[in-house]
Amino acid sequence: MNVTLNAALADATQRIGVLDARTLLAHVLQRGAAYLIAHGDDALAADRHRVFDDLVGRRTAGEPVAYLTGHREFYGLDFRVTPAVLIPRPETELLVELVLERLPAGSQESVLDLGTGSGCVAVCVAKHRPRARVVAVDMSRAALALAQENAAAHGVNNVEFRLSNWFSRLDGESFAVIAANPPYIAVGDPHLTHGDLRHEPAEALTAEADGLACLCAIADAAPAHLALGGWLLFEHGHDQAAQCREFLSRAGFVEIFSRPDLAGIDRVTGGRLA
Repeated sequence: MNVTLNAALADATQRIGVLDARTLLAHVLQRGAAYLIAHGDDALAADRHRVFDDLVGRRTAGEPVAYLTGHREFYGLDFRVTPAVLIPRPETELLVELVLERLPAGSQESVLDLGTGSGCVAVCVAKHRPRARVVAVDMSRAALALAQENAAAHGVNNVEFRLSNWFSRLDGESFAVIAANPPYIAVGDPHLTHGDLRHEPAEALTAEADGLACLCAIADAAPAHLALGGWLLFEHGHDQAAQCREFLSRAGFVEIFSRPDLAGIDRVTGGRLA
């Protein structure tokens, strides 16, 4: 016997919470949240109920909602995501904002996105600065393929995607802005065994030297790929801002700053090449 949408939601809510339950049911039905409210007394077809119940079970086991639905909203755009890439997070939107602040409307400057993953940073920058030239690199072919798919979905054609380990295939190129959201969690950090992090690619999360290795390497190498007066901006962990400012100072950057996210935690540090 078919159950109603409301009944299926009520059962799922007890297992995974109301927000996740609504998100998964809307995904299964390919409908918006308003539909679930307006049609709560409608019957949920048996085949759709089986799919929904399977997703709820997987969510109960810890799989991220974004991987179950294959989508995550970021900076007002919908991005396709898979377990090959990190799930875009609201904190990283600050990185996009800071890049755009340094690119006036109509800018034709070049921007580099290091470790692009799903392409969320590169695509958002390119979408808002359509005359800019954006280069997005990643060492994962699967990530680059997904990023290209996301760029195409949003009609962005001013991004060039390349297979590169940070700056390894960018010899002789310089940029006005370099943005990065590199791995910055320490290997063995207990947070890696909880929540969505359990399912995300470890190589995109963790770095040696208490999570600082990639941040330090990027700060040291970036001056060779920045135009004079160019900016390096990178996301980092909640307790790493001071070390990141030190890295930038040692590499010759000036106007060094750290900017907090919406939770008030210093999340992005940057500096200008003198």
